[in-house]
Amino acid sequence: MPKIVDHEKRRDEIALIACRVVAQHGFEQATIVRIARAAGCTTGMIAHYFDTKQEIIVAALRLILRRIEERLTQAQGTADLLALLSEALPIDETRYMECAVWIAFWGQVPADKRLKRINAWLHREYLRLFERCLAHGWSEWSSWPRATREQLLRSVITFINGVTASTVASRADWPAARQIGQLRLQLTLLHAWARGGADAATARDGVDSGTARDGANAAAARGRRRTASG
Repeated sequence: MPKIVDHEKRRDEIALIACRVVAQHGFEQATIVRIARAAGCTTGMIAHYFDTKQEIIVAALRLILRRIEERLTQAQGTADLLALLSEALPIDETRYMECAVWIAFWGQVPADKRLKRINAWLHREYLRLFERCLAHGWSEWSSWPRATREQLLRSVITFINGVTASTVASRADWPAARQIGQLRLQLTLLHAWARGGADAATARDGVDSGTARDGANAAAARGRRRTASG
Protein backbone atom coordinates (compact mmCIF):
# COMPACT_ATOMS: atom_id res chain seq x y z
CA MET A 1 0.00 0.00 0.00
CA PRO A 2 1.54 3.37 -1.00
CA LYS A 3 2.55 5.71 1.78
CA ILE A 4 0.22 8.68 2.18
CA VAL A 5 2.17 11.93 2.22
CA ASP A 6 0.79 15.11 3.77
CA HIS A 7 2.15 17.56 1.20
CA GLU A 8 1.24 20.72 3.13
CA LYS A 9 2.99 19.38 6.21
CA ARG A 10 6.03 18.49 4.12
CA ARG A 11 6.11 21.99 2.61
CA ASP A 12 6.02 23.47 6.12
CA GLU A 13 8.84 21.16 7.23
CA ILE A 14 11.03 22.26 4.32
CA ALA A 15 10.15 25.91 4.98
CA LEU A 16 11.09 25.55 8.65
CA ILE A 17 14.42 23.94 7.76
CA ALA A 18 15.02 26.77 5.29
CA CYS A 19 14.49 29.21 8.18
CA ARG A 20 17.27 27.52 10.13
CA VAL A 21 19.62 27.49 7.15
CA VAL A 22 19.00 31.19 6.38
CA ALA A 23 19.42 32.13 10.05
CA GLN A 24 22.72 30.25 10.21
CA HIS A 25 24.23 31.04 6.80
CA GLY A 26 22.39 34.09 5.43
CA PHE A 27 20.21 34.40 2.34
CA GLU A 28 22.92 34.08 -0.31
CA GLN A 29 24.50 30.99 1.24
CA ALA A 30 21.14 29.30 1.84
CA THR A 31 21.28 27.34 -1.41
CA ILE A 32 18.78 24.67 -2.38
CA VAL A 33 21.57 22.11 -2.05
CA ARG A 34 22.24 23.23 1.52
CA ILE A 35 18.53 23.27 2.40
CA ALA A 36 18.10 19.77 0.92
CA ARG A 37 21.09 18.49 2.89
CA ALA A 38 19.68 19.94 6.12
CA ALA A 39 16.28 18.40 5.32
CA GLY A 40 17.84 15.01 4.64
CA CYS A 41 16.42 14.80 1.13
CA THR A 42 17.44 15.37 -2.47
CA THR A 43 17.26 18.61 -4.41
CA GLY A 44 14.74 16.81 -6.62
CA MET A 45 12.45 16.39 -3.62
CA ILE A 46 12.78 20.12 -2.85
CA ALA A 47 11.96 20.91 -6.49
CA HIS A 48 8.80 18.81 -6.18
CA TYR A 49 7.46 21.38 -3.71
CA PHE A 50 9.22 24.61 -4.71
CA ASP A 51 10.42 25.92 -8.07
CA THR A 52 12.97 28.40 -6.69
CA LYS A 53 14.78 29.30 -3.52
CA GLN A 54 12.75 32.50 -3.40
CA GLU A 55 9.55 30.44 -3.17
CA ILE A 56 11.02 28.51 -0.24
CA ILE A 57 11.83 31.75 1.59
CA VAL A 58 8.36 33.19 0.95
CA ALA A 59 6.83 29.96 2.30
CA ALA A 60 9.10 30.26 5.33
CA LEU A 61 7.95 33.84 5.97
CA ARG A 62 4.30 32.82 5.76
CA LEU A 63 4.99 29.97 8.15
CA ILE A 64 6.69 32.38 10.59
CA LEU A 65 3.74 34.77 10.38
CA ARG A 66 1.35 31.92 11.13
CA ARG A 67 3.45 30.78 14.09
CA ILE A 68 3.59 34.31 15.52
CA GLU A 69 -0.17 34.70 15.11
CA GLU A 70 -0.73 31.39 16.91
CA ARG A 71 1.49 32.47 19.81
CA LEU A 72 -0.23 35.85 20.08
CA THR A 73 -3.66 34.23 19.99
CA GLN A 74 -2.72 31.72 22.69
CA ALA A 75 -1.22 34.43 24.92
CA GLN A 76 -4.03 36.93 24.45
CA GLY A 77 -6.31 35.34 27.01
CA THR A 78 -3.90 35.70 29.93
CA ALA A 79 -0.91 37.88 29.04
CA ASP A 80 -0.57 41.62 29.53
CA LEU A 81 0.49 43.80 26.61
CA LEU A 82 4.21 43.60 27.41
CA ALA A 83 4.19 39.81 27.50
CA LEU A 84 2.01 39.70 24.42
CA LEU A 85 4.27 41.85 22.24
CA SER A 86 7.39 40.14 23.58
CA GLU A 87 6.24 37.14 21.52
CA ALA A 88 7.44 39.05 18.44
CA LEU A 89 10.93 39.80 19.81
CA PRO A 90 13.99 37.55 19.26
CA ILE A 91 14.18 36.59 22.93
CA ASP A 92 14.87 32.86 22.48
CA GLU A 93 16.28 30.53 19.85
CA THR A 94 13.02 30.01 17.96
CA ARG A 95 12.19 33.70 17.80
CA TYR A 96 15.77 34.63 16.96
CA MET A 97 15.70 32.25 14.01
CA GLU A 98 12.42 33.75 12.80
CA CYS A 99 13.75 37.29 13.10
CA ALA A 100 17.00 36.41 11.31
CA VAL A 101 14.94 35.20 8.34
CA TRP A 102 13.01 38.48 8.30
CA ILE A 103 16.21 40.50 8.24
CA ALA A 104 17.64 38.35 5.43
CA PHE A 105 14.39 38.78 3.49
CA TRP A 106 14.34 42.58 3.93
CA GLY A 107 17.82 42.72 2.43
CA GLN A 108 16.44 41.26 -0.81
CA VAL A 109 13.28 43.39 -1.04
CA PRO A 110 14.58 46.65 -2.58
CA ALA A 111 15.78 44.97 -5.80
CA ASP A 112 12.80 42.66 -6.41
CA LYS A 113 9.30 43.86 -7.36
CA ARG A 114 7.65 40.57 -6.42
CA LEU A 115 9.26 40.59 -3.00
CA LYS A 116 8.13 44.19 -2.53
CA ARG A 117 4.53 43.10 -3.08
CA ILE A 118 4.94 40.17 -0.67
CA ASN A 119 6.55 42.45 1.89
CA ALA A 120 3.63 44.91 1.60
CA TRP A 121 1.18 42.06 2.24
CA LEU A 122 3.20 40.79 5.21
CA HIS A 123 3.36 44.32 6.63
CA ARG A 124 -0.43 44.64 6.44
CA GLU A 125 -0.80 41.33 8.24
CA TYR A 126 1.54 42.50 11.00
CA LEU A 127 -0.43 45.73 11.35
CA ARG A 128 -3.59 43.66 11.82
CA LEU A 129 -1.96 41.41 14.43
CA PHE A 130 -0.40 44.20 16.48
CA GLU A 131 -3.53 46.35 16.37
CA ARG A 132 -5.41 43.43 17.90
CA CYS A 133 -2.77 43.23 20.64
CA LEU A 134 -2.93 46.95 21.42
CA ALA A 135 -6.73 46.89 21.52
CA HIS A 136 -6.52 43.98 23.96
CA GLY A 137 -3.83 45.58 26.13
CA TRP A 138 -5.06 49.19 26.35
CA SER A 139 -8.66 49.58 27.45
CA GLU A 140 -8.80 53.15 26.11
CA TRP A 141 -7.80 52.06 22.59
CA SER A 142 -11.21 52.38 20.95
CA SER A 143 -11.82 55.81 22.50
CA TRP A 144 -8.66 57.38 21.07
CA PRO A 145 -8.84 59.20 17.72
CA ARG A 146 -8.02 57.12 14.67
CA ALA A 147 -4.92 59.21 13.91
CA THR A 148 -3.62 58.53 17.44
CA ARG A 149 -4.22 54.80 17.10
CA GLU A 150 -2.45 54.67 13.75
CA GLN A 151 0.56 56.54 15.11
CA LEU A 152 0.77 54.25 18.14
CA LEU A 153 0.53 51.16 15.97
CA ARG A 154 3.26 52.25 13.57
CA SER A 155 5.49 53.38 16.44
CA VAL A 156 5.25 49.97 18.12
CA ILE A 157 6.00 48.11 14.89
CA THR A 158 8.90 50.43 14.05
CA PHE A 159 10.35 49.88 17.51
CA ILE A 160 10.02 46.07 17.32
CA ASN A 161 11.60 46.05 13.85
CA GLY A 162 14.48 48.14 15.18
CA VAL A 163 15.12 45.85 18.14
CA THR A 164 14.87 42.84 15.84
CA ALA A 165 17.48 44.23 13.44
CA SER A 166 19.78 45.28 16.29
CA THR A 167 19.58 41.88 17.96
CA VAL A 168 20.23 39.93 14.77
CA ALA A 169 23.20 42.20 14.00
CA SER A 170 24.67 42.03 17.51
CA ARG A 171 22.99 39.44 19.68
CA ALA A 172 25.35 39.79 22.62
CA ASP A 173 24.34 43.43 23.01
CA TRP A 174 20.63 42.62 23.13
CA PRO A 175 19.86 39.87 25.67
CA ALA A 176 16.21 39.08 26.26
CA ALA A 177 16.01 41.18 29.44
CA ARG A 178 17.25 44.29 27.62
CA GLN A 179 14.82 43.80 24.75
CA ILE A 180 11.88 43.42 27.11
CA GLY A 181 13.03 46.36 29.26
CA GLN A 182 13.22 48.64 26.23
CA LEU A 183 9.81 47.46 25.04
CA ARG A 184 8.35 48.18 28.48
CA LEU A 185 9.77 51.72 28.37
CA GLN A 186 8.47 52.28 24.83
CA LEU A 187 4.96 51.13 25.74
CA THR A 188 4.93 53.30 28.87
CA LEU A 189 5.98 56.40 26.92
CA LEU A 190 3.53 55.77 24.08
CA HIS A 191 0.65 55.12 26.47
CA ALA A 192 1.40 58.32 28.39
CA TRP A 193 1.59 60.26 25.11
CA ALA A 194 -1.75 58.89 23.93
CA ARG A 195 -3.48 59.57 27.25
CA GLY A 196 -2.00 63.05 27.39
CA GLY A 197 -3.39 63.79 23.95
CA ALA A 198 -6.80 62.49 24.96
CA ASP A 199 -6.79 64.53 28.18
CA ALA A 200 -5.75 67.64 26.26
CA ALA A 201 -8.52 67.09 23.73
CA THR A 202 -11.07 66.71 26.56
CA ALA A 203 -9.83 69.89 28.23
CA ARG A 204 -9.88 71.72 24.90
CA ASP A 205 -13.43 70.57 24.25
CA GLY A 206 -14.39 71.80 27.69
CA VAL A 207 -12.89 75.22 27.03
CA ASP A 208 -14.52 75.40 23.59
CA SER A 209 -17.94 74.44 24.95
CA GLY A 210 -17.53 76.90 27.82
CA THR A 211 -16.59 79.67 25.40
CA ALA A 212 -19.54 78.83 23.18
CA ARG A 213 -21.86 78.82 26.20
CA ASP A 214 -20.54 82.19 27.37
CA GLY A 215 -21.01 83.59 23.87
CA ALA A 216 -24.56 82.33 23.71
CA ASN A 217 -25.33 83.82 27.12
CA ALA A 218 -23.86 87.17 26.09
CA ALA A 219 -25.86 87.19 22.87
CA ALA A 220 -29.05 86.41 24.80
CA ALA A 221 -28.33 89.23 27.23
CA ARG A 222 -27.80 91.71 24.37
CA GLY A 223 -31.08 90.55 22.84
CA ARG A 224 -32.92 91.17 26.11
CA ARG A 225 -31.42 94.64 26.41
CA ARG A 226 -32.47 95.57 22.88
CA THR A 227 -35.99 94.28 23.60
CA ALA A 228 -36.19 96.27 26.82
CA SER A 229 -34.88 99.50 25.22
CA GLY A 230 -37.30 99.07 22.28
